[in-house]
Amino acid sequence: MKNKFKLLLISFLISFIGWAQTGILTGKVIDGDSNDPLAFANVIIQGTSKGTTSDFDGFYELKMDPGTYSIIFSFIGYETKVITEVVISNDEINNLDIILKPEGISFETIIITAKKAKNTETAILNVQKKSVNLMDGISAQSFKKLAVSNVASAVKNVAGVSVQDSKYVYIRGLGDRYTKSILNGVDIPGLDPDRNTVQLDIFPTNIIDNVQILKSSTADLSADFTGGMVNIITKDLPSSKNSSLSIGGTYNPSMHFNNNYLNYKGSSTDFLGFDNGNRDLPISRSQPIPGAYSRNPALTAITKTFDPTLKAQKGTSGMDFSFAYTIGDQFNVGENNKLGYLVAVSYKNKTTFYKNYERGFYRKFADKSINELDFSENQIGDLGKNEVLLSGLAGFTFKTEKSKYRLNFLHLQNGETTAGYFKQIKNFSDAVTIYKDNLQYTQRSISNVLLSGKHYNEDASFTTEWKIAPTYSFIQDKDARVTPFEFDEITNTYSIRPSSAGSPRRIWRTLEEYNVVGKIDFTYKHKLFNYDSKLKFGASYTYKLRNFSIDDYFLLIRGSSGESLNGDANLLLADENIYDSNSGLGTYVKGNYEPSNTFESYNNNIAGYISESFKLIEKLKAVMGLRVEKFNQFYTGQNNSGSIIYNNVETISKLDLFPSTNIIYSLNDDINLRVSYSKTVARPSFKEASITQIFDPITNLTFNGNINLRPSYINNFDVRFEKFGEKAQLVAFSAFYKTFKDPIELTFFSASAPDNLQPRNIGSAVVYGIEIDLRKNLDFIGDSFKNFTFKINTSLIKSEQEMDKSPNGEYESKLLNLRDGETLSDKRYLQGQSPYLINAGISYNNSDKGIETGLYFNVQGKSLEVVGIGAIPDVYAMPFNSLNFTLNKSFGENNKSSVNIKFGNILNDERESHYQSYKASDKIFSKRRLGQTFSLGYNFKF
Repeated sequence: MKNKFKLLLISFLISFIGWAQTGILTGKVIDGDSNDPLAFANVIIQGTSKGTTSDFDGFYELKMDPGTYSIIFSFIGYETKVITEVVISNDEINNLDIILKPEGISFETIIITAKKAKNTETAILNVQKKSVNLMDGISAQSFKKLAVSNVASAVKNVAGVSVQDSKYVYIRGLGDRYTKSILNGVDIPGLDPDRNTVQLDIFPTNIIDNVQILKSSTADLSADFTGGMVNIITKDLPSSKNSSLSIGGTYNPSMHFNNNYLNYKGSSTDFLGFDNGNRDLPISRSQPIPGAYSRNPALTAITKTFDPTLKAQKGTSGMDFSFAYTIGDQFNVGENNKLGYLVAVSYKNKTTFYKNYERGFYRKFADKSINELDFSENQIGDLGKNEVLLSGLAGFTFKTEKSKYRLNFLHLQNGETTAGYFKQIKNFSDAVTIYKDNLQYTQRSISNVLLSGKHYNEDASFTTEWKIAPTYSFIQDKDARVTPFEFDEITNTYSIRPSSAGSPRRIWRTLEEYNVVGKIDFTYKHKLFNYDSKLKFGASYTYKLRNFSIDDYFLLIRGSSGESLNGDANLLLADENIYDSNSGLGTYVKGNYEPSNTFESYNNNIAGYISESFKLIEKLKAVMGLRVEKFNQFYTGQNNSGSIIYNNVETISKLDLFPSTNIIYSLNDDINLRVSYSKTVARPSFKEASITQIFDPITNLTFNGNINLRPSYINNFDVRFEKFGEKAQLVAFSAFYKTFKDPIELTFFSASAPDNLQPRNIGSAVVYGIEIDLRKNLDFIGDSFKNFTFKINTSLIKSEQEMDKSPNGEYESKLLNLRDGETLSDKRYLQGQSPYLINAGISYNNSDKGIETGLYFNVQGKSLEVVGIGAIPDVYAMPFNSLNFTLNKSFGENNKSSVNIKFGNILNDERESHYQSYKASDKIFSKRRLGQTFSLGYNFKF
């Protein structure tokens, strides 16, 4: 009995050691013709009978002893590939994705090394090559090479793509109105109510698998994009347990460790991206506020509930820092089922300080012989900003033999503290000098749940895929504080003068948005004209609801003009200066609630589509489809006087058909010629299609809604030649032509209100241009250059917008303000359209030494930012020349550790927008000095 126990123990230990000393080979087999997963492909270890087959999703997994192997991938009717030098290490995962192409006249076996096969940049290019859309993309490997921590920093290196304010993507020079960003194929709302797309810097690269930029439409895609659609795809089911930790920091000499940095005391939870309640509105909106003449003690009590901090305080700014952690694993559940999870958290803390942040307002002289612009108003000062972004993703995947279920939870928390002190000079109506403190806190959050399923029949010829995604977005401007003092240079005194300088002001803004998306797609693979074809049809429903409100209060002084405060904003609400009910004198609160700034709006979009992907001949593929969308938008609100009341009034009701055609002619396996047409739409946002008036205390601009806005319809024509080569090389030439009906543009409200903006439908427009994308390995120079790659993509774009010719509109009002000798065309550039884009870079990649480095340049030509009217000239955003250097070094066992270094804005360029007018020198509309940055990061894989 004792010997039997020893034998059993020895057998167990041997089997345990044998089990522990294994590695895993895993990956995905892809159909090289359709780019779909290739189900039931054979995966065999050469020289053995051991192997497996891919599942319906194309995935396979093999447990193997440590060693070096050759792996055979095959499928009936497809080429056979042998991948050599596949190294399996003890307790390690080796990922190997393979593309199998349908057999032609050759039946030769293709033999390549594992190192060559494992290039994720090549994989994303293959997706691009076989996509039915005009598409560009960027892979996780590129994230590492570019040393970027978020999607916005990565996509600006894609052809035809630029990024504004380090957040918002522009495609083919078209602004965010014409660009759509989606997450895993589903709409999500953004964090900024002033934008029509989600900001991309909120998505850390540690949770992203790849990003696809679609430049042509197909029937299965939502019709509300024109320039392009950015599809952010998060990481999927991990092969086995893996985790990574990254930390990083960025130093900007002009912004960080600066003793003149401006901030103010907020709440103890600001570092987590939300306010703990310190900045909540201290009274109810319905709270009656006694008048100053009432001598009511309640007015004193109410005034004392408001936070007395009104002054921007000097302090020392810190540097930017971030960290991210990701963990994932996969388990076998039952015989043929798998359960996997992925959890990722990231934290970013960014500090910016703009010294002499400037904004100006200019107009033309009444005397038409004078070309120079007349100074109207100028604001210059220092602005400090601290931004926190906390994100969390938890994803779970359950996979059976014929189905796959996915549940994702995503939460993004963003807090932004701003403090500024400005000198403002007004010259147009009243010649006054104003000094003002601005304090502001904005809190934003997005919570998204995605539940999806994918189901296959026995031979994977019929696929059903469905998605349900509710999203809740909550944005608050909590206690924005503006305290202006008029300064008299003769008496050297500060005073509060509401009639000329404006009143001290407290603002609370709240935006809640609910978004529910449901969609179902069916795919049927079949034969048509004796070729593989694919029928797709489906439906979707989108519901969006927005509640918006503003609470506004003035701080007024009875009995004086505040000269004794000597310009110190914090003294305004000091106890000794607060309203005294006995004397009836002092600082008190007055409500300024405006009903027009509270509204509710919702829309729903019911859509259905059908498309067929088929071949007419071996090399000619066509994808033709039709999409129908029924869009309705409703508005509830009123103007301030109550004379106009909207009670759930339908402001937009459209039933539209959106046809699309994509034709791909493959000259050979690596060369495509594409032609496409689609009709798309750009719809006004909730804020734009309203009667609200929103004041920005930082820029001193007021946004005015326009309840009569109409959707803009666009016809899109594209042609593209693309040639793919080895080592992720590419040559592509594209041309496009777009026509716009009723484009929506942001204009100055009127010549008499240069600090008021409003969106309007203006005439018609066309946009056309070309794109060139070149990625070339430099090994043709010599073997010593084999690790160098040169990339350049350039877009040249022309736009023509017909001016608004209504009475007192843009054309008529500009005509009346022409300078002597000046002529005026009735056409101009489309707002937000850049005439050119250039992305260029040279990179070095030596995987043997674990070194990746590169120098990258990006610039976008000047674009029309705000459309002028009357005597107010147009405003143009000027080119920003961005030059960055990156270096990434991997080291340690299996290169699990890496260090990345980045030098940003090497040219030390500035962000500027200028007024431009006939024979006049440029005048500043806005100016920010960004400074140069040095970043250092470390990543470790467990």
